[in-house]
Amino acid sequence: MAENLLDAAKSLVPMIRANLDRIDSECQLPPELATAMAQKGLFGLYVPKVLGGPESDPITAFHVVEEISKVDGSTGWCSFNGTALTSAVSRITIEAAKELFGDPPDVRGSGSARSGGTAKVVPGGYLLKGRWNYLSGIDHAKCLFLNCDVIDDNGPVMSEDGSQLTRVAVVPLEDGIVHLNWDTMGMRGTASNDAEYLDLFVPTSHTYSRMEPGFHDNPLYNPQTAILMSWTLAAANALGMARGSMDAFMKMATTGSTNSTTLLRDRSTVQTTVGECEAMIGAGKSYVLSAVGAMWESQVGRKPDLMDKAVHARLAIAYAIRQSVKVVEMLFYVAGTGAIHQSNGLERFFRDLHVSGQHISGLHSNYELGGQVLLGAAPSPSLYA
Repeated sequence: MAENLLDAAKSLVPMIRANLDRIDSECQLPPELATAMAQKGLFGLYVPKVLGGPESDPITAFHVVEEISKVDGSTGWCSFNGTALTSAVSRITIEAAKELFGDPPDVRGSGSARSGGTAKVVPGGYLLKGRWNYLSGIDHAKCLFLNCDVIDDNGPVMSEDGSQLTRVAVVPLEDGIVHLNWDTMGMRGTASNDAEYLDLFVPTSHTYSRMEPGFHDNPLYNPQTAILMSWTLAAANALGMARGSMDAFMKMATTGSTNSTTLLRDRSTVQTTVGECEAMIGAGKSYVLSAVGAMWESQVGRKPDLMDKAVHARLAIAYAIRQSVKVVEMLFYVAGTGAIHQSNGLERFFRDLHVSGQHISGLHSNYELGGQVLLGAAPSPSLYA
């Protein structure tokens, strides 16, 4: 792409800021904002170049999502989630991608790793049936990437290890029914609604298995670390919002209080909190960039220590997200009554971070898995590899 991705993100900051109220009230990104972001490739940072995408490395993509998230968590989330989903276009052939997204391809997608329905084996493909939830960015998606339980006339189809066999189907959004049920305390603009499909035929070429190698020779699409490539951007989203909450608090700290003539910035407890929060944001960001950078280096070099590096990347991502939630909690508390007003922006980041922090990438179970691997213990089964 002719425009630097980070510059492209920065160029849209005024437009995002001008639409904050609409993003919250309409529970989606305004169409003109979504179109502008799509044109700059900000919903598909990992899309292969051969399909018109940037095929960005994870560190560059991190900075892009972080920059957007400093202004609005929902918009940054859509960049993260859209990138995570559309990177899976590398799992289908170029021909199949053009059948689904057009020629030249307009790769915009949403989806769910949860198995919300079934894919029944039929000649030439599958019959898709079910309802999938948490489809972030569905308002500006062209296709959905939906994980399905595979069945046949005899019932569930099992894998060699005895588990339920699953397969992801890439399907046009227009072939299903969208249920507008996204009503939450935060991250309102992500439009994370449901979609339902009833016996939709999907050719085999429009499906893939999550652990199969892709069709593009780039370490970015290594199925062993694909989930961490996407979760890196979840950390960027959280850290960007933490920085945004700090920026909002800094403005509050110099404009007085509801019942005191002493500015917030001149109070010892506030000074201590700001210093601690700054350290927490910096530590979280440095840990992610270091751990993910090391994993990426091993990935590019095809080194045997890749999965060892992946453990630390997973821990860094979870740590950064949990610390970001703590930062906004600390700032909100020390800001006093002024924090509750929508006019200062801090309460928006408070709401958004407490919703995004519930994502699996930031749960404490990631610490448990990391500890199990480091100790040589048997890892607990997880929905996500």
